[in-house]
Amino acid sequence: MIARRIVVHGRVQGVGFRYATVEAARALGVDGWVRNRRDGTVEALLQGEEDAVERAIAWARRGPPAASVERVDIEETGSSPGLAGFSQAPTA
Repeated sequence: MIARRIVVHGRVQGVGFRYATVEAARALGVDGWVRNRRDGTVEALLQGEEDAVERAIAWARRGPPAASVERVDIEETGSSPGLAGFSQAPTA
């Protein structure tokens, strides 16, 4: 089990990025959350089996069709016991 916090830069707000991230993460069996940030980026916490988390990060590097991802910053984090499912969180 691993956990990664990612921040996605580019044209990633107003293009369905959060909704698509929820769908992709659930399909991969990844737990966590995704939210918009006031600086125009999208932030997500991804937790699960290493392969699934890496596949979710690879998906985030592309995003949904209307997005234009410039870069994805990745930070290792400790896992969060009790984190179950994947959801959208309020803007931070």
